[in-house]
Order: sequence, then structure tokens, then C-alpha cells
Amino acid sequence: MKQTIIADRVFDGDELHTGLPITFEDGHILAFDTMQGAKESRLSSLVTPGFIDVQVNGGGGVLFNSSPNVKGIAAIGKAHAKYGTTAFLPTLITDDLNVMHQAADAVAAALEQKVAGVVGVHFEGPHLSVPKKGVHPQPFIRRISDAELEIFSRQDLGIKVVTLAPENVSTEVIEALVKSGVKVCLGHSNADYDTVKAALDAGANGFTHLYNAMSALDSRKPGMVGAALESTEAWCGLIVDGHHVHPASARVAINAKPKGKVMLVTDAMPPVGLDEEVSFELFGTQVLRVGDRLNAVTGELAGCVLDMAGAVANTVNMLGLAPEEAIRMASLYPAEYLGLSHQMGRLQVGGRADMVALDDNYQVGRTYIGGELAFTR
Repeated sequence: MKQTIIADRVFDGDELHTGLPITFEDGHILAFDTMQGAKESRLSSLVTPGFIDVQVNGGGGVLFNSSPNVKGIAAIGKAHAKYGTTAFLPTLITDDLNVMHQAADAVAAALEQKVAGVVGVHFEGPHLSVPKKGVHPQPFIRRISDAELEIFSRQDLGIKVVTLAPENVSTEVIEALVKSGVKVCLGHSNADYDTVKAALDAGANGFTHLYNAMSALDSRKPGMVGAALESTEAWCGLIVDGHHVHPASARVAINAKPKGKVMLVTDAMPPVGLDEEVSFELFGTQVLRVGDRLNAVTGELAGCVLDMAGAVANTVNMLGLAPEEAIRMASLYPAEYLGLSHQMGRLQVGGRADMVALDDNYQVGRTYIGGELAFTR
């Protein structure tokens, strides 16, 4: 059925429009005009492209590692749709091989069943650096083997992202991963600048949660942060929650990188989408939520209760960026990183009807995923 929404304002990813009609059917935008036979809805909102999150560990009370199945993925996606996320990568943190197989099978099944929002998978580990492991369980951190390479090489997983520490994975293996269709991100690493540069030359093209769990920038030791900021080609994920990165450091990164190379991520954990301040268990360690912050009882930050709408609001209010740029960081730039900008990240004729209706405080009123109403307040 054709539908037309007419919003007070529409940001299509490039320009801001007033009262622009958007007509869509069968999951795609047909025209920026009204069409005969379309059901019309009027919204006193700002309609933008849907948000895209490349790092989602959990939501709605579900942790992907604990529920590596289609039901778990769907619950996570439903929780994040409340905050404007229309495409995401379920993210498995460091775990044993059996859980990795289960997660891969679940993502393949979710894609086949067209579970709303799922576009691939992110394996954050297990080939990381122990000194920069954060809350990743040390017993499962290991050298890469043929068993993991077989999982990463599967062709039924949609878009594949693997976060690894380049001091523990050879450039030859990074090249092989890239050839098999993997987007290699660098993170949870104590690598020096030269090692990071070699990984970038081998085909790595991203950095997982810039600044966090990586060797820092120093005057004589640029580290991973220095290499990330210097690179004109690689993308950087940035957690803008006011806890993981100081606003000044976030602004430095955005100013240093070419426009479009910094994207918002949530690193979200199970409490996203829940109103109460619940704690949860992560590999036998209790994680406590206090307000909008998560800490393991051992003290480390343990992911986020950040959502994408909140990340956009923080980027405007904490960092002082224009709303249009904050929205691009949550939609267009991750779409470009994932190679999906031909169908999402912008509102465009022929593109997916992934849209979010926001109020003046960046609260989500409606979320459409493939033209279907996934959330309404």
C-alpha cells in the first residue's frame, strides 16, 4: 500500500526541506510528492534518514553473547528501533568458538527471515590485546586460527566487521580477511604507530570506539589514536555519551578527520530500552547501571546505555555540532562505511524507506524500517 508522510521539516541527508511529502511503497521511497491512492499522514516533526549502528551488543534486556539466536537479535533490534535505529550489526564480544558459531548461524537466519534492521554482524574480538581488553574476558582472548577464519569467511552473514588488535594478527591474515569480504577494524589494542600503519596498508579501514581501549597519542609515540586521526581513509566509531570520551577529545577527532570519517556508535548493552536501572552479568562479572553509565564491579566501563537518538542529541548539545551534521554521523557516514549509501543513509528515490521522526529535543516519535512502522510513541 502506498503511504505518504508530510512532515513539518525533512532532512534528506543533504538538505533541509519544509513540508516535503515522502511517498513510499514495498519498502522503498517512490517520490518526494503526493501520489494518487496513497494513505497520507501529517507529522509535526523533523523526518530524517534512519540511524545506522555498527556496534550493538544488546538491548531490551538481551545480550547477544547470552542469546545468540534469532529471537535475541529481534529483541535487540526492537529495543533500538525506539531510538531511531533502522539498521544495525549485532555485535558479539570475545567468546568461545561455539558461541561464535551460534552467533553466525543466528545472523544468517535473521537475514534470511528479514528480521527488521539486521544488515550483518560485528565480531568484536576474540583476537585482542590483553592489556587493552576492557571487560572482554581474558580466558577467551586468543590468537586467530583456521576455525575463526572459517566463520569470518562465511558469505551468508551480510556485512561482516571484525575488530582485532594488529599486534596479534599478521598483515597477511588481515589481507586475507579483507579479500574474504571482512571490514577489519582496529581496537582493543596496545599496538605502536608502525604496527597500526602496516595494518591499514594491509586493508584495515576502521577503528572501534576511538580513544577507548587503544594506545594513546603521545608526542613521541603516536600510538593507535595518532594513526587513526592521521588516516584520511579509515573511519572511526565514536561513543558520545559524556563518559567514554571527553567532549574536547571528541571535537579534536571530528576536526582532525576528513568530513564523513567519524560515525556515531552506541556500544549498547542490555539495559538500552529498559526504564529501570537494572544490573546484569557479563561473563560472571556484575555490571552496574547508575543513571546513564555502566561499570563492572571491578571498575571498568562496560559498554553503554547510549542509544542513537541520544548520541545525536549529545553531539549537538555536548559537542556543539549542527543538527544536520550530527544526523549524518548517525546515518550517512555509517552507511558509507558499510557500503550501503546507495540504499540508506539518505532519503532518496529508490532508496529504502528507513526514516525517523524527531521532536525538537531529538526524541523519537516514529521509526519506519523498510516502510513499516517499527515504533510509534
